[in-house]
Amino acid sequence: MDIKAISWLEHFLINYEHTVIVVSHDRHFLNKVCTHIADVDFGEIRIYSGNYDFWYESSQLMAKQLKDVNRKKEDKIKELEDFIARFSANASKSKQATSRKKILDKIVLDDLKPSTRRYPFIDFKPARESGKQILNVEGISKSVEEVKLLDNISFSMLQDDKIALIGNPVACTMLLKIINNEVEADSGEFNLGQTITPSYIPMDNSKYFENEDDICTWLSRYTDTDDMSFIRGFLGRMLFTGEEALKPVKVLSGGEKARCMLSKAMLESPNLVMLDDPTNHLDLEAITSLNDGLINTKAELLFTSHDHQFLQTIANRILVIREDGTLGDYRCTYDEYLEKELGIEE
Repeated sequence: MDIKAISWLEHFLINYEHTVIVVSHDRHFLNKVCTHIADVDFGEIRIYSGNYDFWYESSQLMAKQLKDVNRKKEDKIKELEDFIARFSANASKSKQATSRKKILDKIVLDDLKPSTRRYPFIDFKPARESGKQILNVEGISKSVEEVKLLDNISFSMLQDDKIALIGNPVACTMLLKIINNEVEADSGEFNLGQTITPSYIPMDNSKYFENEDDICTWLSRYTDTDDMSFIRGFLGRMLFTGEEALKPVKVLSGGEKARCMLSKAMLESPNLVMLDDPTNHLDLEAITSLNDGLINTKAELLFTSHDHQFLQTIANRILVIREDGTLGDYRCTYDEYLEKELGIEE
């Protein structure tokens, strides 16, 4: 769905007078339309009043409070055990030791069930800082079956740019393919700066997973290290623990392939990261981790996405490819673009 269709659906559901059950990975959408969140975790369902952000903050606070309570109990247990061990044989202190033993017997740690939610660790660390020349696109045009997708597209990336590429999704994907030498433009050119180490995560990653490798061997092809324990540890942070790291890449799910591509990109230590709808196939936990990782990275970014919160929290510049193939360039946030250009207020 495009921007206007999503906005229409949001307003329709907000004003709908009957019950609606929504399943979505779009956090902004959930925040806009939901009045309650049904949290399926710990082998049960808990209902929270409020939107997604309220549920997330409440659940995190509850988990922290439980851990804090247990930590205080553990400290108290250790204090009592130390006193009993020191003074149980001391006649003058034996009564105090016995009293503390009774207190110790009454302390029960809360049973903290492990959450089924797992957050991958996503952190893009450039091997070197990019220079002033990053990416220059000059006059790129491309037609497919006589339909003009890109019409004389020109722009230059600056240091610290985190560019969201929006508009015609087919045209956005085509531009990224051209910049990454997967498709030739009909005309025009692009140049990367000499200091630039790019990494590209395409929307369709199927060609990367056609061999017989297991995940560990597959990832090792994208790094100079021969240390398989390092590779296994890295994959563990991306939720491929134990024997999961030895699964054949051919049988991976869409979400697992997406985490493999993110692992590959991180090991390339790029200072220019290009991503085409990277939240596709990811669950909410992985989306949150990727969102935070891209906010915090020092690399320049050029990416597409349909995730409102992703766009709003990461991008500081918006490039819009219009239906006629021309380009609009806006140095602002996503919400500012929506309000100024489309009249959509958030």
